Amino acid sequence: MAEIINLRQARKRKARTDKEARAAENRVAFGRTKAERDQTKAERELANRQLDSHKRDDETS
Repeated sequence: MAEIINLRQARKRKARTDKEARAAENRVAFGRTKAERDQTKAERELANRQLDSHKRDDETS
């Protein structure tokens, strides 16, 4: 004979596991420290400054 289960509890258990899996994925995708975010921002700003300093001024008035 099959085991009797409570469907409400089974749905809640599945929802909890799905939510935890989604949270784990988000931790991997967005889980960077503030220092890492600041470092990336500084590198991006440095690259933009270097690019801007190498631009040519076309003053053909």
